[in-house]
Amino acid sequence: MSMDTRLLMVLQVKVGTPHNLGAVPHGIRRTAPLSGGSFEGPRLRGSVVAGGSVDWQVLRSDGVLEMDLRVTLQTDDGALISMRSFGLRYGPPEVIAAIGRGETVDPATYYFRTTPRFETAHPAYTFLNRIVAVASGDRRAEGPIYTVYEVL
Repeated sequence: MSMDTRLLMVLQVKVGTPHNLGAVPHGIRRTAPLSGGSFEGPRLRGSVVAGGSVDWQVLRSDGVLEMDLRVTLQTDDGALISMRSFGLRYGPPEVIAAIGRGETVDPATYYFRTTPRFETAHPAYTFLNRIVAVASGDRRAEGPIYTVYEVL
């Protein structure tokens, strides 16, 4: 089975100082508050609402980082959109270490995929309530860049 996709948006988020909660039953838990960002696509553009937008992460014993991103987006025309995205990031230890040091790494050298879901009450964007989306990530020093595709 093959599926077609189309670009929904490119989302860039700025990550603040993470809070390390330590060892929890499923791995090492940390939360990373998002201090802002922006998004742009063919049908929507705007900014990430700072405060309340957080990436909840668990680093599992097998080296996989589970990410549970919860973001409020505000479009340029004032609509508020809730986005929740679950994803996984893993790769060779030396690549993950370079990312941890804030180095720019070719995203083809590691796996970083997420599954965004959206909720909004704004009439111009209710199409988001009815789509399935997938995203590929590129971790940069200031925060990740997500290229989000709508599955058609």
